[in-house]
Amino acid sequence: MPPKKKEEEKPRVILGRPTNHVKAGMVGMPNVGKSTTFNIMCKMSVPAENFPFCTIDPTEARVEVPDPKWRKLCDMWKPKNEVPAYLTIFDIAGLVKGAADGEGLGNAFLSHISATDAIFHVVRTFEETADGDMATHVEDSVDPDVAALEKLIEPLEKEVKRDGKAKEKKDRLEIMNKILEFVKEKEARFGAWSTKEIDVLNECCLLTSKTASRAESPPPRQHVREGLFAQEEQVAPEAQGDGSPCRPLPGLASRSLAWIDENRPGESMIPYSAALEARPGRPARLVDMEPAERAAYCEEQKCASQMDKIVCTGYHTLQLVHFYTAGADEVKCWTIREGWTAPKAAGTIHTDFERGFIKAEVYNYDDWKAQLKETDDGRAGPLAETAVKESGKYRQEGKNYVVKDGDVIFFKFNVTTDKKK
Repeated sequence: MPPKKKEEEKPRVILGRPTNHVKAGMVGMPNVGKSTTFNIMCKMSVPAENFPFCTIDPTEARVEVPDPKWRKLCDMWKPKNEVPAYLTIFDIAGLVKGAADGEGLGNAFLSHISATDAIFHVVRTFEETADGDMATHVEDSVDPDVAALEKLIEPLEKEVKRDGKAKEKKDRLEIMNKILEFVKEKEARFGAWSTKEIDVLNECCLLTSKTASRAESPPPRQHVREGLFAQEEQVAPEAQGDGSPCRPLPGLASRSLAWIDENRPGESMIPYSAALEARPGRPARLVDMEPAERAAYCEEQKCASQMDKIVCTGYHTLQLVHFYTAGADEVKCWTIREGWTAPKAAGTIHTDFERGFIKAEVYNYDDWKAQLKETDDGRAGPLAETAVKESGKYRQEGKNYVVKDGDVIFFKFNVTTDKKK
């Protein structure tokens, strides 16, 4: 008998329900550099001091997600309105042991993080801050999900005891106990869960259910010595996003990546230096410099900013893809989950689009770009679209079509109101 084919490993289900408005929280232990990184990424100046809970209320900012395809569509269509994809980022206070029981900022922290779709886990490997002070470390390790689940399970157990015939509550209690036992050993997002279990997990909003991307900040001297900041191609392969080959990460970053491969399979890690990005004591941060000035400085210092890469990596760890609507009035980038069908994607524009979906007229960005003859008068975009139609690559798709990353779509729909009786 021929040997059985090895079963392909199913991709891990991403928990949560992100919408077109994606939210990410910047979390970590106190004093690891969350607010500093937040300031650089969002071009803001919230307080970032070396003492616990410098951040109390979460600070919110919207960051444009770098997208060369959307930018090219805008440049060639010259629309009246340009709408990119945005990532809303929250700078959240540091997590400490006993948060569910009121320690640190208590349940406020847990409610802040519950509102996000993903997390940037900021990790420090430095002992000194940029100004030479010793960085304060507050706790050894923390696990808020166990305490949170126990609080949810306790009243549910009482309800089941009062009414033993309540099957729905019994099933829910069984699922929650299963989740509790699992998170005592592993993080919730690494479990193989059924559809019902995923529904319960999404309602619980556990910290370890959140898709995570790690941003690791070594000391500036080590960053320069190990070359982490210098070559953009040296980021972790998972963070590269396009499958291109990467040289091995040197030193500390290589060990960190090995730990992630073993303990957090499939997740990404990006080494960066908050101190080098912030350039303390100098007139401007890298993100505040004019593009030409920044390029010249990075060339001189043999370095490159990692902020755009951190934003893109955090965004795409949620298995999100983009489709576009393009015309003379507006070019807009829309965010959906990978694998969504055309009607569901249409629903991100308006629920009527999904309810009354007829068809989707589709072409892919790559086919459009292949026909592109660049001009500065705003006619290049529509002319390339016409060429796509003439080449036979402008398609009409039905309700079973799975939207691809980079699709440009025009939806047709019809919603009729019920006649009055």
